[in-house]
Amino acid sequence: MTTLVFGHKSPDTDSTGSPIIWAWYLNEIKGEKAEAVFLGEPNTEAAFVLEKWSCPKPRIVDTFEDGQKVVIVDTNNPAELPANVNDLDITAIIDHHKLVGGLETSGPIDITIRPLACTATIMVDLMGDDAAKMPDWVKGLVLSCILSDTLEFRSPTTTDHDRALAAKLASELNLDLNAYASEMFEAKSDISAFSDAELIRMDSKEYAVGDTKFRVSVLETTAPKIVLDRKDSIMASFADVAKEDGVDEVLLFVVDILKEEATLFVPNDLVKGVAEKTFGATVEGNTVVLPGIMSRKKQIIPNLKV
Repeated sequence: MTTLVFGHKSPDTDSTGSPIIWAWYLNEIKGEKAEAVFLGEPNTEAAFVLEKWSCPKPRIVDTFEDGQKVVIVDTNNPAELPANVNDLDITAIIDHHKLVGGLETSGPIDITIRPLACTATIMVDLMGDDAAKMPDWVKGLVLSCILSDTLEFRSPTTTDHDRALAAKLASELNLDLNAYASEMFEAKSDISAFSDAELIRMDSKEYAVGDTKFRVSVLETTAPKIVLDRKDSIMASFADVAKEDGVDEVLLFVVDILKEEATLFVPNDLVKGVAEKTFGATVEGNTVVLPGIMSRKKQIIPNLKV
């Protein structure tokens, strides 16, 4: 049986590149039949990366047959995975997020969860000496994943290991890191084709604090004004998105990559309280700027209070 490799729903660059990288490794190095698939449409940055490295977009899969062999990457959260995930034959998990719990497997599996900024960095480590066999397009995907997840090393999740691997790959590919990162972020900032609901769900995770369920969404951009100019219509969509997705509230953070700060939309008293209790912010109006907040994984979700 072919092993399907996939990341989380609403795939960002790491959940786009990492399944492809690992499927290459399983096929070409380990001699195991594997296929990368997606659980949704990649965002604009991820789509740019696929085109940049001439990588065909894997097929999108909505439903999986029970017993299907799979490798899960860049998440271990059941809320971000297929509804029948516990009925799949999970053979491995490779991730860099906190352990959420709730997954069940039919037997012992390989699990690697490391505190690095990027799943693709972990994969290169797991490859060992075989990483030297990566073709340029795989190296390009790894580099892209690192630059995206670290926001070109601005995110507090960045480690020296991620930084060193990115520098090595950029040298081997004869790429200017800053110039390439700027191209990626420009692609990420182009939101003109997306509806308000699509923007809210574009880079989003479900997370519960006590009895309150949140959709925690992040829009990372070098052009925050484009998003902020749509603030009223985006916030007007929060209630419908929350109802459709079965959560209590949407938290949307617009991360300004260059200024290294986030703007949180504040549509009501619940979100105002979250901003005050979580970040010690003083809220006046329907937005609040949070200096230094860049990472949902490290700075937002672990600290959320209601």
